[in-house]
Amino acid sequence: MSTASKMADDTAGKAASRKSNAKGKSASKSKRGRKRSGGDKYHGLDEKTLIEIYRTMYTSRRLDDKEITLKGQNKVFFQISGAGHEAILTAAGLAMKSGYDWFYPYYRDRALMLQLGMTPKEMLLSAVGAEADPNSHGRQMPSHWGSVELNVPSQSSPTGTQLLQAVGAAEASYRASLIEELQDKVTGFKGDEVVYVSIGDGTSSQGEFWEALNTACNLKLPVVFLIEDNGYAISVPVEVQTAGGSLSDLVIGFPNLFIQKCDGTDPIESYATFQKAVEHCRKRKGVSLVHAKVTRPYSHSLSDDERTYRPEEEREKEAEIDPIKTFGEFLMTEGIISSEDLEKLRAEIDGEVNAASDEAIVSPQPAPESCYRNVYSEEVDPTSAEFDTEEGAELSGSKGTMVDLINRCLHTEMARDPRIVVFGEDVADCSREEYLEQVKGKGGVFKVTANLQREFGGDRVFNSPLAEANIVGRAIGMATRGLKPVVEIQFFDYIFPAYHQIRNELALMRWRSDGDFKSPVVMRVPVGGYLKGGAIYHSQSGTTLFSHIPGLRIAYPSNALDANGLLRTAIRCDDPVLFLEHKHLYRQVYNKSEYPSDEFMIPFGKAKVTREGTDCSIITYGALVERSRQASKQLAKAGINVEIVDLRSLAPYDWEAIVETVKKTNRVLVAHEDSISFGYGAEIAARISNELFEYLDAPVRRVGATDTFVAYAPQVEDYILPQADDVENAVADLMKY
Repeated sequence: MSTASKMADDTAGKAASRKSNAKGKSASKSKRGRKRSGGDKYHGLDEKTLIEIYRTMYTSRRLDDKEITLKGQNKVFFQISGAGHEAILTAAGLAMKSGYDWFYPYYRDRALMLQLGMTPKEMLLSAVGAEADPNSHGRQMPSHWGSVELNVPSQSSPTGTQLLQAVGAAEASYRASLIEELQDKVTGFKGDEVVYVSIGDGTSSQGEFWEALNTACNLKLPVVFLIEDNGYAISVPVEVQTAGGSLSDLVIGFPNLFIQKCDGTDPIESYATFQKAVEHCRKRKGVSLVHAKVTRPYSHSLSDDERTYRPEEEREKEAEIDPIKTFGEFLMTEGIISSEDLEKLRAEIDGEVNAASDEAIVSPQPAPESCYRNVYSEEVDPTSAEFDTEEGAELSGSKGTMVDLINRCLHTEMARDPRIVVFGEDVADCSREEYLEQVKGKGGVFKVTANLQREFGGDRVFNSPLAEANIVGRAIGMATRGLKPVVEIQFFDYIFPAYHQIRNELALMRWRSDGDFKSPVVMRVPVGGYLKGGAIYHSQSGTTLFSHIPGLRIAYPSNALDANGLLRTAIRCDDPVLFLEHKHLYRQVYNKSEYPSDEFMIPFGKAKVTREGTDCSIITYGALVERSRQASKQLAKAGINVEIVDLRSLAPYDWEAIVETVKKTNRVLVAHEDSISFGYGAEIAARISNELFEYLDAPVRRVGATDTFVAYAPQVEDYILPQADDVENAVADLMKY
């Protein structure tokens, strides 16, 4: 599969060529702006273009109708329409540049995609779940748009998640405009490209909408926000969703925001409005927001029946302003097209849609085993020998802590790769750069990012709002366009506002687009307890929730040297990585190391035997490595020789190393800091029992935290978290078998 980055040089040209060849899309952008008799009567749109606008609108509606018919015949499996939204969306596509600008649409945006150049057949391929579906190759519901050629990153079902990604995509252009070295590395950078993002009125209730608008306005990013206000979010009317019933009235206090309202059922008014919005962004004057009033003549989806909550009178009144009806009447009244020719046009479109449907229905479905394709990068393998420079690595200099060696890795990698940007809460030395020479600098609450801003500047190392979804969502948008964000979530305990973006967007981007798009973001996250006073919200582990996510790599070093090598692998691999840094281990003397070379890497999925033994194996990671070592010393006094295997990465993990140690000692203890029930260790234990049962002389035992949260009082914390004594007692018990 091709990737977005591979298309950087020719995507705009291909899209323009495709559009010129598509039926009904022959008028170029320059020709569409040409005035004919009547001057500005139609805002510069000539009669041919007006007819083509109707073609796009009507095609969109007939595709909805065709899908509804096919759903009734069980030939498609889901349907959600863009009916009533066609005018504003066609106008938006007309005012923007296909394959040049970037687009983050939502599921109502069928007419936009048609205007940009997607064909009816391609849309119906999506509806039937065909392998040839260009949006997701049969992996997503229909109307979940995605196209490398058209600069439409893969969209998903959760409403509003695309907003922060759109801001990140625009920020990639912004960063490239500040850093000349990035301009040939940001996919599709032209210097004046604009990012489109649309939502329904209901989605404006999501917090990520406000986070996106805040950052876009703060940085004056070239984003056009389109609010397609059809008055309902499924069955909930806008006045219930929005205080005062008008979103555009609520956002008037945002600086650098050009707000316009328009009748979204009128394509000519919509075009004039959208032209101004796009021009405002293209000239880098700030952010634009278009609030378009539209209709919804069909139910939310075929899973909804609007007659259960909308009276017939309301529905009939809305039908009078249906854009297909009103614009067709307008064209005839103005003498632009006769009723006979309009009917011929409709019949022609009906024929095209029917023909496209016939082709789509017989298009092959994806092979069942294709589900394994593009879970992770199929081009860059961080488990391979290419990422293994550990053996014989030369170390030099005085010993440094885990903080020191992570910091060194960040410095050397940023020097090597200008695409790397580092951001998060408090990661900069000083946001007010005029004070840099007067202050020591922050560099993160644990000083892990100290002096990065001083060396690489505030355009590459910068603070974010205190909003975790904002950090990850923006990073996804940047990574989609070729940057390499290495972001920090200040504490693992506060990662959960970003879990939505991580689970449903970041880890899924490659798979749901079947390799067309990717988001190789690195998330550095301080984690874990043993802090004395960390309490509930600064001591959690929670690794199980993330190791269960396909598409996400997880590294968890236990010492300074491993942290350096694993972080370099995380940065150089092509998948999203959750890089867990145990806070208790940051400055421990026992895990210090001299400094490796700038090419030192440890591959994911390569465990390390930190202590050789013959009687029992402890499989562990993170802070439990040292506690297991302490336990093994005590056990040795009793003549019990323990082997300790440090997994180092949790996704993937080194099964071969586990097999080898189990066959060697025949007794196994899995130890981790997370709660014992339903934890990461349960999977390891279950697999050992399932696949290595004949090598076991005792049951597989687990040690973990209690099934509670972590308390503030030190003696209670010690009881909750697994200690060396717990490990020692568990091994001693195993030796009784």
